[in-house]
Amino acid sequence: MGPMHIDHVVYAAGPIGLIAEATRFEKLLGVKSIDGGLHPRFGTRMRLIPLTQGRYIEVVEVLDHPAAEKAPYGQAVRARSELGGGWLGWVVSVPDLAEFERRLARHAVIGTRHFPDGRLLEWQQIGVKGLIADPQLPYFIRWLSADEVRPAALPGAVDLIELDIAGNRQRVEQWLGVSLSPVFDGVALRFDSPSGYPGLTAVVFETADGPVRI
Repeated sequence: MGPMHIDHVVYAAGPIGLIAEATRFEKLLGVKSIDGGLHPRFGTRMRLIPLTQGRYIEVVEVLDHPAAEKAPYGQAVRARSELGGGWLGWVVSVPDLAEFERRLARHAVIGTRHFPDGRLLEWQQIGVKGLIADPQLPYFIRWLSADEVRPAALPGAVDLIELDIAGNRQRVEQWLGVSLSPVFDGVALRFDSPSGYPGLTAVVFETADGPVRI
């Protein structure tokens, strides 16, 4: 199956909208966001903030577009935004999705995103339906595009150091198919029993001015 990498975290914009939400992140973290363009297959658009270790933050909003009604990812973003916005989840990249396709008994879907300059980014993803059903669970991606156009190629100045998850470590281990140490791929995973909505409740970043919890 190969090494797993915590690739990015996803924040669904609330009522203030994508631009204002991204600006709020910029002020909290002391860095700039980048226009990430559209996900035409999912009916969403996003801005991203590069982090160190080849990771990034995706700030996303759903579009008034038919694809958003059909695609699970568009449905997930809309549902989180309608709850007021917040962390939608975390994403793990792997070199091969075959094991997850077998285990989940479905095929990965192709994702695409056009940069504002027209370049195309492509990947496969699987597990968004699992995230919708149980938001503590990450979904999985396999990058198809060359390294130089992937978000990991962008230089980052902020470290992702901790994920706070309302949920159950054993459930996430079962989903990932691996045992989780307290620090997974260099990121601390802190599980709390959910008092209400399960899922990613907070993310801690190390910035030039010290740790910031969002």
